[in-house]
Amino acid sequence: MGHREHHEKAGGQVKVFIVTVSDTRTIDTDASGAIIRDKLEAAGHIVAGHRIIKDETSEINNLLDTMPETVQAVIFNGGTGISRRDTTYDALEARLDKTLPGFGEIFRMLSYEDIGPAAMMSRAVAGIAGGTVVVSIPGSSGAVTLAMEKIIIPEIAHIVWEASR
Repeated sequence: MGHREHHEKAGGQVKVFIVTVSDTRTIDTDASGAIIRDKLEAAGHIVAGHRIIKDETSEINNLLDTMPETVQAVIFNGGTGISRRDTTYDALEARLDKTLPGFGEIFRMLSYEDIGPAAMMSRAVAGIAGGTVVVSIPGSSGAVTLAMEKIIIPEIAHIVWEASR
């Protein structure tokens, strides 16, 4: 079965949980979380929830451990850089049963076109953890828009379908 046939079989709504990783944002100031929500809903997907958590491994693990079973995908935004406080990548990478290296590679390639070599500092990652698709992207509005429009929205249903086979 070719790529086009897979896309046709994989169409449909995906139940997605949004997680903003930030020490300072609130629901009212979480522009990136709002962008993710708007883009998912515009594409016909279901937002199953939205939380803001601190960039702490224990909070990330606790959230993943208590995620409702009906959630098919979790999109994290924030905490993907290289500062001491950026632990999202490390926490998630340790939880992934399967990784999608191409996600980070494509994100950084597209980001390079916008911001140049600073794109190498993004530790965007995606994979499967316990049957759930997990995606982690930087928290800036520009990065979120880029990832949602160019990668996540076009492929999320296909990735979820493949992960559930």
